[in-house]
Amino acid sequence: MSVVIDPAFDPVPSLAAEASVRVIAGGAADDAAAAARFVRGDGDLPAGLGDLSRDALAAAGFTGSKNQTLVLPGAQLRVLVGTGDGIKTAAHLRDAVAAFTRAAREASELAVDLSDVLAGADELAAADAALAVTEGALLARYRFDALKGDPHTVALEALTILVPEADVEAATAGVERGKILARSASVARDLANTPPRHLSAEKFAEVIERLAPDFGLDVEVFDRAQLIELGAGGLLGVNAGSVEEPRMIKVSYRPADPEGHLALIGKGIMYDSGGISLKPSNAMHAAMKFDMMGAGSVFSSMIALRDLGAKTAVTGWLMCTDNMPSGSATKLGDVLTIRGGKTVEVKNTDAEGRLVLADGLVLATEDRTIDERRPDAIVDIATLTGAAMAALGTRTAAMLANNDEVAAQLQAAADATDENIWRFPLDHRYREQLKSNVADLSNIGGQYAGVILAALFLNEFVDDTPWGHLDIAGTMQAESDDLWRSVGSTGFGARLLAEYATNFVASPAQTTGE
Repeated sequence: MSVVIDPAFDPVPSLAAEASVRVIAGGAADDAAAAARFVRGDGDLPAGLGDLSRDALAAAGFTGSKNQTLVLPGAQLRVLVGTGDGIKTAAHLRDAVAAFTRAAREASELAVDLSDVLAGADELAAADAALAVTEGALLARYRFDALKGDPHTVALEALTILVPEADVEAATAGVERGKILARSASVARDLANTPPRHLSAEKFAEVIERLAPDFGLDVEVFDRAQLIELGAGGLLGVNAGSVEEPRMIKVSYRPADPEGHLALIGKGIMYDSGGISLKPSNAMHAAMKFDMMGAGSVFSSMIALRDLGAKTAVTGWLMCTDNMPSGSATKLGDVLTIRGGKTVEVKNTDAEGRLVLADGLVLATEDRTIDERRPDAIVDIATLTGAAMAALGTRTAAMLANNDEVAAQLQAAADATDENIWRFPLDHRYREQLKSNVADLSNIGGQYAGVILAALFLNEFVDDTPWGHLDIAGTMQAESDDLWRSVGSTGFGARLLAEYATNFVASPAQTTGE
């Protein structure tokens, strides 16, 4: 059956819509359609509110609690944004600006005055504040409506940030960094929000080949025949039930005189039916177009590297296929041979992500393109286990690592981007559960400790290279608009990995030269 898809459809519409963001010194942005007024839960009201009093605001239901909003009509909309006990961190500011942006949803031009914020937050630098404002506004206004005939979305055309004269230069630098990181998150969201029929593994590779040169990236695409030659049995095994070809997409960022080498591995299951271990037909099944978000986040993080001035060489390995049931699909009890020769008994075809990642991890450990030695660190990212969502919910991803320095740098990037992670122990006492009677190991273990068992499986393929693992199954989507997290794909991991790679330091403890 053929399905008509508009050949003009663009799976990354965010790249065509860029808002203008400017920083000005003091004064007022009277040309903006809406302006934010930050209001604490107590104390004096900010200037410019006329005769309004606390009692009048309370009568309207506004108390100044964190991220509460009240729109005051006028020639210029004034949006009161509650800040509770005040804005003290970039994360608080990003949330407050996102709340403002959503409250002023019909306004295409916004203004935010940071003068009082910077004066009242000793530890919040102007660059970080401007970055947070930029991200908060751009990400809150994000909407994937490329397939709607009449989307009714008011695009953000202009954002003005007012700061003291002395902070203009630093704030301008923060704005530029914020725009780059917001672009990465928006592209990651676009890719994951695109329906699976519109974005197969083959089409994903074509999109990357088209976009990569614009961001200083090199691309090499491996089709089924090449994957067979490579012995990528995990990716091929997951693909066995599909009519769509798999693709492994190798993306390379190579700055002049690189300071270290980092490998990023992304799970790219373009649609996950569960295979023979078919998922139930419920809301989570319908969300399985998001199962490629690991690969989407890796690529989207890498489009930021040149513009952020990253000094580290980065290689992305995107392991892409769908996971479908058919007469040719991998069966329970089948044994797959991963790149490098290890064999895996498949006891559940819905535990497929770890199989495709295994090939990518081995290939990364074999890579000697920088200084003839393997990467200084490897990080994989995947929507891997429901256990991660059960343990941490939808706002925090699981992180595991075999190296404390890798874990610390990932945590620092998570803190900077407010993409929250929590480290789980890589407890080798559970490794026994992955034993198989017919192969080197099984792809699942027992009923409990699912996050740890999945990571222990992946650890089998890193060959002692310093390695971190991000399980983003819980954080992959927002079921409704939530501050700067717009409904649909969150793009989680794109900003985090861009920060991590830009600030990556290959410490002596994690150098693995041979």
